[in-house]
Amino acid sequence: MKKENFIKLYEESFRINFIYPALTDYGTTTSYTYGELAKEIEKLHILFSKCNIQEGDKIALVGKNTTQWCIAYLSIITYGAVVVPILQDFNSKDIHHIINHSESMLLFISDAIWVNVADGDLPLLRGAFSLNDWKVLYQKEGERIDELIPNLEALFQEKYPEGFGPQHIQYIDVSNDKVRVLNYTSGTTGFSKGVMITGNNLSGNMTFAHVTFNLKQKDAMLSFLPLAHTYGAAFEFLYALSEGTHVTLLGKTPSPKILVKAFEEVRPTLVIAVPLILEKIHKKMILPALAKKNIRWALKASFLRKLIYAQIHKKLLKAFGGNFKQIIIGGAPLNAEVEDFLLKIHFPISVGYGMTECAPLISFSLCKDYIPHSCGKILPCMEVRIDSEDPYTLAGEIQVKGQNVMAGYYKNEEATRNAFTEDGWLRTGDLGTIDRNYNIFIRGRSKNMILSASGQNIYPEEIENKLNNLPFVLESVVVDRKGRLIALVYPDYDALASEGVAQADLDKIMHQNKETLNHMVASYEKIAAIELQPHEFEKTPKKSIKRFLYH
Repeated sequence: MKKENFIKLYEESFRINFIYPALTDYGTTTSYTYGELAKEIEKLHILFSKCNIQEGDKIALVGKNTTQWCIAYLSIITYGAVVVPILQDFNSKDIHHIINHSESMLLFISDAIWVNVADGDLPLLRGAFSLNDWKVLYQKEGERIDELIPNLEALFQEKYPEGFGPQHIQYIDVSNDKVRVLNYTSGTTGFSKGVMITGNNLSGNMTFAHVTFNLKQKDAMLSFLPLAHTYGAAFEFLYALSEGTHVTLLGKTPSPKILVKAFEEVRPTLVIAVPLILEKIHKKMILPALAKKNIRWALKASFLRKLIYAQIHKKLLKAFGGNFKQIIIGGAPLNAEVEDFLLKIHFPISVGYGMTECAPLISFSLCKDYIPHSCGKILPCMEVRIDSEDPYTLAGEIQVKGQNVMAGYYKNEEATRNAFTEDGWLRTGDLGTIDRNYNIFIRGRSKNMILSASGQNIYPEEIENKLNNLPFVLESVVVDRKGRLIALVYPDYDALASEGVAQADLDKIMHQNKETLNHMVASYEKIAAIELQPHEFEKTPKKSIKRFLYH
């Protein structure tokens, strides 16, 4: 596979697509063409130059998805600096740690987040800028950065007195081997590490997306995943802009109601999603419809079943805007029952697999080639092996190597050493198998696997997927307590209220759920009890449950 220079992708795209729409903040009049985007980037390049920022210097970025966030990110990487995107959901203590650990010299941050960060000790930080209007929120003693912002437009006009055109877009020529992004993980273990992502890693993802996803000039993309995370950044943002796509940034919590309205208006050509969205639609919209007495009866007849499935398929297509070719699901495994139903009605989904350390993609197949319950086929620029005596039937750790694999963890040699095998394969920490065509099948996380008294491997995620589809279960965690499997369950109180079910009946309902579940699983996977939780499980910013808190 050809290794495109990552930064030059944007120099070329911005020139070719100069007059076409690039970025829009949903629900506002704020919008930029590719030419206007390039102009704003150039202004920040002038700012960086006046601040004496050098190639490889770190610049941190924290805030919600907005056009300003995107402009800051693109300005940093095309200047040759290293962007440090920080999830806005991190607490102020974590943000302080990342800014200091990454040795960031400048910071772009939303005003609301800066209020809680300003009091911290940030000894290496030279200046902080508002993502609202670029105003200087902070400058280190002795700096004169605040004098630059009011003069930025004048400095731009001085540099381009005849106007700014496509011919002026010229970005730094830097090797793909250099680190371009320092992305701090938000894993379920509570320990955050700075993943060093190179231009080569990003180029591997961009090149595969270009060949596979086939976005074109003036296509539409709705961005609602956090861009500070590699999954959303790679495909809703970086890949889309490398193709001349018009990206609309949702910029608000993607509730089903808000998403349906936004999909209807934007009508995206490609949908990038996480499992939770489809699982919620399945549980809240599809299952109640299928449970109606007349529908249950009709499903028994083959010709009626086809009609019902066709209607559901049509409604789902409309819910996602009706203009997309497929939905790509990543970030976590899709619930098997949900996947089976969507495939049964021929809904165009495919599930990919990746991790921050691969920027992020490891495997993927288009829906026409997708093997049910897999995570797609290993990418052409990657290799995979299973640490198992029989990788086709016996689950073992999934290990990978290739173009997308990170350079290591920043200033953490021990963690980097532990992340790789002695012969240089990245340990994913996931357990799975492969087939003869190198499709990957995930069973669970190695750190979550439970060994039964009889020596059987138990993957709690598989049990939880079944349990989460049972009545009034919102989310669950299966844990091992002295050889007994216990399911911790946070009930779906909204569903209880909407269906008029008394909370006093919960114990009886959960007892029935336990019996139902134990008929669905192997004998060694049966749970001994369900324990109700008073609050939702604590989660990472990526909305993964912090499992380590519940063992």
